[in-house]
Amino acid sequence: MRITADAGPSNRLPSCTWSLRTESHKAACRRTKVERKAIRRCCRCSLPSQRTAGTRGPSCDLVLSSGFLAFAIHAGFLQAVDQADLQIEGIMGTSSGALAGSLYAAGYTPDQIAYELCHLPPIQRLRLSLRPWRGGIFSLHKVVERLHELLPATFEELPTRFACGVVSWQGRYQLLDKGSLAEAVAASIAVPFLFTAVDIQGQSGGPFKDGGVADRVGLEMWRNRRRQELPEDCVPRAAVHLVSRSSPFSGTDDVRGSGEAGVSVFRSPRSRKTLLSMGDWQSQMSASHQYSAEALQRWQQQQKRKGQPA
Repeated sequence: MRITADAGPSNRLPSCTWSLRTESHKAACRRTKVERKAIRRCCRCSLPSQRTAGTRGPSCDLVLSSGFLAFAIHAGFLQAVDQADLQIEGIMGTSSGALAGSLYAAGYTPDQIAYELCHLPPIQRLRLSLRPWRGGIFSLHKVVERLHELLPATFEELPTRFACGVVSWQGRYQLLDKGSLAEAVAASIAVPFLFTAVDIQGQSGGPFKDGGVADRVGLEMWRNRRRQELPEDCVPRAAVHLVSRSSPFSGTDDVRGSGEAGVSVFRSPRSRKTLLSMGDWQSQMSASHQYSAEALQRWQQQQKRKGQPA
């Protein structure tokens, strides 16, 4: 089965998301592992190959910043990226950017990402922590369970290169791109005092918490990692989607101050959503798509005037 994402904002979801809309979380959890894998394959379809097939635009990495419950905002930006026909080589995400980015790296459309992350009040995916001494009121156990249903087991199994930012129990910022995926993504959203830190199998230094505490973007470490992997002249440009900070206590987000070349920044306002309600997330996604598409179009025109690929 093949599906095509709409170019513009739309509240209509592809038919393969029927399982997300019509079945309760409890019913889905009762399914066998084989059935859950079938649902996951249905949702992914052949999207990774669609994004890289045919005549594509320039190569580009995406860097999605933290931003409290900024899922619809990130999804709108990703919809604009799809419309701009950029060839995405790798994705770096922190906190909400890690959740949206991991699903995008797995092949989900922006519409599917927004629906999955926004159609329920976040509080329904949480439960009170039995270990509040680990730094938070709520446990992310149910979130990890859901991510296991939606994502491959490891980073290495994703069709698109992906990494996320976390902070160790000792306070050291780390970029994770290998091993257990669901736990790493959950750790990246584990806001201190709100959510308990998350253990990640095979990773020392845990439990881990929200990477946005130290660095809301993770750009410098991501770019250094890419230079280690690729020849200098093969490192793609980076498009940074920077959502305005929700807290003065969040980490650094001075992207321009890093002095990085080949980096373009696209800014969005904070979400203003709460754990009790995601509100009119469809309109927020639509607005994000509109101004992101305009910004990406201006950026592409500027690159063409400079004689650079865009």
